Amino acid sequence: MRFERCERKLGKHMLTLRLACRCALSDGVPRRSFFVALVVGTVLNLINQGDALFGAAPINWLKVILTYFVPYAVCTYGAVSFQLRKMRP
Repeated sequence: MRFERCERKLGKHMLTLRLACRCALSDGVPRRSFFVALVVGTVLNLINQGDALFGAAPINWLKVILTYFVPYAVCTYGAVSFQLRKMRP
């Protein structure tokens, strides 16, 4: 009995995860997230690593990549959570 309940919950979570992935790749979400990440990431890189970008210090490439990735992930998460909430009855 307990196992069946856990199995049902797991199935529901997998369905939600699959739907979230589908939402993340549809309706222009990747394109919009890309442009948001490009603008926000550039501004944050100029603020956080301006001296390195203009040659006064070495560039930390991991920070550069993460500075673009985080706004992309946040924008995508916001769009997906909005779409999933909109689908609820």
